[in-house]
Amino acid sequence: MMTGDTKEYTMADMPFFDGHNDFLLRLLRAPESRAETWLTGDGTGHLDLPRMRDAGFAGGFFAIYISSPPEEDAPDYQAMMDSPPYDLPLPALMTADQTQATALQMAGHLMWMERVSDGALKICRTTADLRACLESGAIAAIMHMEGAEAIGPDLDALHAFHAMGLRSLGPVWSRPTVFGHGVPFRFPGDPDTGPGLTDAGKDLVRACNALRIMIDLSHLNEKGFDDVARISDAPLVATHSNAHAVTPSTRNLTDRQLAMIRESGGMVGLNYATVFLRADGRKATDCGWDPVMRHLDHLLEQLGEDHVGFGSDFDGAEIPDVIGDVTGVQALIGQMRERQYGEALIGKIARGNWVRLLERTWGA
Repeated sequence: MMTGDTKEYTMADMPFFDGHNDFLLRLLRAPESRAETWLTGDGTGHLDLPRMRDAGFAGGFFAIYISSPPEEDAPDYQAMMDSPPYDLPLPALMTADQTQATALQMAGHLMWMERVSDGALKICRTTADLRACLESGAIAAIMHMEGAEAIGPDLDALHAFHAMGLRSLGPVWSRPTVFGHGVPFRFPGDPDTGPGLTDAGKDLVRACNALRIMIDLSHLNEKGFDDVARISDAPLVATHSNAHAVTPSTRNLTDRQLAMIRESGGMVGLNYATVFLRADGRKATDCGWDPVMRHLDHLLEQLGEDHVGFGSDFDGAEIPDVIGDVTGVQALIGQMRERQYGEALIGKIARGNWVRLLERTWGA
């Protein structure tokens, strides 16, 4: 097991681990400027290598996520999410033929990031890799897939992506897949929004268990969540989700789900997206620290101190102005100190819990 998680850090150097980001999507959308975006920073977004190193970003999950094709005459979904109540229609299912090439391209982007970083970032495939990064100070990057469309129902591509480094997978991003059903973006609402996993989805869970690929429950609806809990022999994990009792969004987890995660020895990463933080469900970013800390406190109350971490959704969501970007995570850690969380607990939430969760899931 990792040691040193209770070390006392100053506010300036507390390392942290993050459960979810969409930086690979930024690279995909602007390939002509990817070197500037990653290596020096282009002044946009939430992440780049210099800011991550300055901020104490010790590691995290880098998501392969495929956007749906643009719809003609689609409503302004972002405006709708800032004026609750809302119930956004989900995009149509996408196939492996539609998504696999893009997923491969995004996996390649992460490998490129490793190659050009001069040792500053390493893709982790084992707990030994993870330990080496945390000891050396290199950023520990975990290849994650948010929505398994690129796998296909025969699961052959799962083994190919695993060989490339895939170690974490969510069966769905909110739109349906051949594996199951995600929750729509609805406020107010609860996660009981449809049927559970398909037979192919159940096979996917078993295959991920066999390969020790972590299964991410964020975006999965309640019946699918329950199916994973029945089938999986690994800890239950939601990499970037919040508490439904605080903000009644379909994307947030009920206390019953949180109890199941706790009992499995799993984890929840606190999502910084304002629509899942604010009690009114709005997207506006001028919300201050109160909703962030209300969710963090509720997750700690329901899960216990060994099962909560960070799951920012950087570069994939609107986040509170008080955080701003990756450099604002130290301000969040400062808020935890002001509220007398204690250094041991802060160390667990910031990094230690994610490290131990991956050790339990991947094996020693």
